[in-house]
Amino acid sequence: MSKPKPLVAVRKLFNRRLIIVILILAQLGFIALLLVRSLRLKWLESLLTLFSVITALHLLMRPDKSAFKLSLIFLILLFPVFGGALYWIFHSQTTSVGFRSGLAKIEKNAAHAFRQDEEAFSDAMQKLPAARKQLHYLKNNTPFPICRNTATTYFPCGEKMLEAMLTDLKNAKHYIFLEYFIIADGVMWESILEVLSERVRAGVDVRIIYDDLGCFPTLPPDYAKKLCASGIKCQKFNPFHPFLTSIQNNRDHRKIAVVDGRVAYTGGINLADEYIGQKIKYGKWKDNAVRLAGDGAWSFTVIFLQTWSFLTRKGENYESYLPAPDEPTVQNADGWVQPYSDSPMDKENVAEHVYLRIIEQAQSYLYITTPYLMVDDGMISALKASAKCGVDVRIITPHRPDKKAVHFTTRSYYRSLIKAGVKIYEYTNGFIHAKTFLADDTVATVGTVNLDFRSLYLHFECGTCLYRTSSIEDIKKDFLETLGVCTEITEKDCKVNILVRFFQSICRIFAPLM
Repeated sequence: MSKPKPLVAVRKLFNRRLIIVILILAQLGFIALLLVRSLRLKWLESLLTLFSVITALHLLMRPDKSAFKLSLIFLILLFPVFGGALYWIFHSQTTSVGFRSGLAKIEKNAAHAFRQDEEAFSDAMQKLPAARKQLHYLKNNTPFPICRNTATTYFPCGEKMLEAMLTDLKNAKHYIFLEYFIIADGVMWESILEVLSERVRAGVDVRIIYDDLGCFPTLPPDYAKKLCASGIKCQKFNPFHPFLTSIQNNRDHRKIAVVDGRVAYTGGINLADEYIGQKIKYGKWKDNAVRLAGDGAWSFTVIFLQTWSFLTRKGENYESYLPAPDEPTVQNADGWVQPYSDSPMDKENVAEHVYLRIIEQAQSYLYITTPYLMVDDGMISALKASAKCGVDVRIITPHRPDKKAVHFTTRSYYRSLIKAGVKIYEYTNGFIHAKTFLADDTVATVGTVNLDFRSLYLHFECGTCLYRTSSIEDIKKDFLETLGVCTEITEKDCKVNILVRFFQSICRIFAPLM
């Protein structure tokens, strides 16, 4: 596939971004003009204020997270004349209803495709007593099966993952499915694209999903069409439009690669050069991923096909993608794996529950890496309670932030956690983007879910639980080695003046909207 000239691509990207920004500002200006003009009529001003109060009461009664409700109610009552009207303009969109109902229908129709092996589940329940609540929750509230016969490989950096992924892609015989939040032109993507193009010529079914907003600054607007013209099937997730709508908050933050239903990758690594050290961004970029070879890869195949079916509005015959029964036995398979995904459309906070169950399960130690630490009181209380019960709780966050306001808010959570006995470390070598929970050498999860409100409640996410797999030891080793390039944060480090603490408190109110 011929590459577009750099200057042309930049112009197209700039024009699209500029037009969208202008249109959004125009909408905001028009709404503001109408509302300001309404202030000339005192009766209308009073009516709009009453409408804001009613809207705040409506939000108060909704079964949403209290942190979300507090931030929205605060904003509405801070601007009582405009707040209620702006909320309904932003949130009452028919596309949101269609988005939710369409996805729910596809997920319901695909639930049977996950194929839980009851013998594997019974075996896990018997041999993993500490994880029974987790297993029970995922089996009875989600369709995600627990799987044996799966070899797992942990990658502590993008360079090692890319090397293994390219080998797997080259060996694809039937299909390759890629679903990523960010794809950016560069060494990493070009090396993958070269293999994908060769596999297409060999008759392999290659499909790509990328998030339109995630790739907004990295790909030209017609990139999906260019891929399709080369024989690679491509869909943009939730195309970004210049309209004020809450549906634009729901992004596809997943990172999934599947080859022939027998090999799958997930983790924090996107397909961009900073993830393999080819581009310096906020210092050394630290990330991770995990490879599943065997039965566990099938769950990621179904997760991808669900999204593909939703985007194309076409049903899928999931059984037709099943690996051949005569595939060779997986080597070095041990333990159990349980891939999962999370959607903001079903009101079932799967990733949050996975994290909470691991915190609850931990008896000796709990190690966490996350680029952001902005969570609700329930998660904070669980972490503090674990530390107070004698569990060695350690959390690694970045020292060099990618978003200064988010990092400023993240640091406001340190004080109470450290006081309760949680040990906080900042990665001083650069930016850490890994999202990992690990407890007691027996359970871990690697995936795409940050410890912030967007990942836990607004984005489409995924990950995999690992139970007694050999890769858990590699995850632990990586965590301990990473501590060597971290600085421990003390209570003294958290002491700030009253003005900084005030602004941190304000930022925490708006944390769900960051």
